[in-house]
Amino acid sequence: MAHFAKIENNLVTNVIVVSNEQAPTEVEGQAFIANTLKLEGIWKQTSYNNNFRGTYAGIGYTYDPVNDVFVAPPAPEPVEP
Repeated sequence: MAHFAKIENNLVTNVIVVSNEQAPTEVEGQAFIANTLKLEGIWKQTSYNNNFRGTYAGIGYTYDPVNDVFVAPPAPEPVEP
Protein backbone atom coordinates (compact mmCIF):
# COMPACT_ATOMS: atom_id res chain seq x y z
CA MET A 1 0.00 0.00 0.00
CA ALA A 2 1.14 3.52 -0.76
CA HIS A 3 0.52 6.32 1.71
CA PHE A 4 0.10 9.94 0.67
CA ALA A 5 0.03 13.07 2.84
CA LYS A 6 -1.86 16.19 1.84
CA ILE A 7 0.28 19.29 2.34
CA GLU A 8 -1.25 22.73 3.01
CA ASN A 9 1.13 25.56 3.92
CA ASN A 10 3.77 22.90 4.68
CA LEU A 11 1.44 21.24 7.21
CA VAL A 12 0.08 17.69 6.83
CA THR A 13 -3.72 17.91 6.94
CA ASN A 14 -4.68 14.42 5.73
CA VAL A 15 -3.11 11.03 5.03
CA ILE A 16 -4.66 8.47 2.69
CA VAL A 17 -3.80 4.97 1.48
CA VAL A 18 -3.74 4.06 -2.21
CA SER A 19 -3.17 0.56 -3.59
CA ASN A 20 0.20 -0.21 -5.14
CA GLU A 21 -1.63 -0.96 -8.40
CA GLN A 22 -2.87 2.62 -8.50
CA ALA A 23 0.38 4.13 -7.21
CA PRO A 24 3.40 2.17 -8.46
CA THR A 25 5.27 5.51 -8.38
CA GLU A 26 4.66 8.78 -6.55
CA VAL A 27 3.76 10.58 -9.79
CA GLU A 28 1.22 7.92 -10.77
CA GLY A 29 -0.22 8.00 -7.25
CA GLN A 30 -0.58 11.78 -7.42
CA ALA A 31 -2.35 11.47 -10.78
CA PHE A 32 -4.71 8.81 -9.35
CA ILE A 33 -5.52 11.04 -6.37
CA ALA A 34 -6.24 14.03 -8.62
CA ASN A 35 -7.99 12.34 -11.54
CA THR A 36 -9.79 9.37 -10.02
CA LEU A 37 -10.35 10.33 -6.40
CA LYS A 38 -10.88 13.99 -7.40
CA LEU A 39 -8.92 15.23 -4.39
CA GLU A 40 -7.27 18.59 -4.85
CA GLY A 41 -4.06 19.89 -3.37
CA ILE A 42 -0.47 18.82 -3.02
CA TRP A 43 0.05 15.16 -2.11
CA LYS A 44 3.46 13.73 -1.19
CA GLN A 45 4.13 10.05 -0.70
CA THR A 46 5.16 9.07 2.81
CA SER A 47 6.79 5.85 3.93
CA TYR A 48 5.10 3.75 6.58
CA ASN A 49 8.48 2.04 7.09
CA ASN A 50 10.38 5.36 7.20
CA ASN A 51 12.27 4.42 4.02
CA PHE A 52 12.21 7.98 2.71
CA ARG A 53 11.22 11.54 3.66
CA GLY A 54 12.52 11.13 7.20
CA THR A 55 9.47 9.74 8.96
CA TYR A 56 5.92 8.61 8.30
CA ALA A 57 3.74 11.71 8.02
CA GLY A 58 0.84 12.16 10.37
CA ILE A 59 -1.76 14.89 10.59
CA GLY A 60 -0.11 17.88 12.23
CA TYR A 61 3.37 17.03 10.97
CA THR A 62 5.32 19.62 8.98
CA TYR A 63 6.70 19.13 5.49
CA ASP A 64 10.16 20.64 4.95
CA PRO A 65 10.39 21.23 1.18
CA VAL A 66 14.07 22.21 1.28
CA ASN A 67 15.12 18.85 2.74
CA ASP A 68 12.11 16.95 1.34
CA VAL A 69 11.26 15.41 4.72
CA PHE A 70 8.35 15.25 7.15
CA VAL A 71 8.99 16.52 10.66
CA ALA A 72 7.02 15.43 13.72
CA PRO A 73 5.55 18.15 15.90
CA PRO A 74 7.46 18.80 19.11
CA ALA A 75 6.47 16.67 22.08
CA PRO A 76 4.33 18.51 24.60
CA GLU A 77 6.04 19.72 27.73
CA PRO A 78 5.33 17.47 30.71
CA VAL A 79 2.86 18.88 33.19
CA GLU A 80 3.95 18.69 36.78
CA PRO A 81 1.28 17.67 39.30
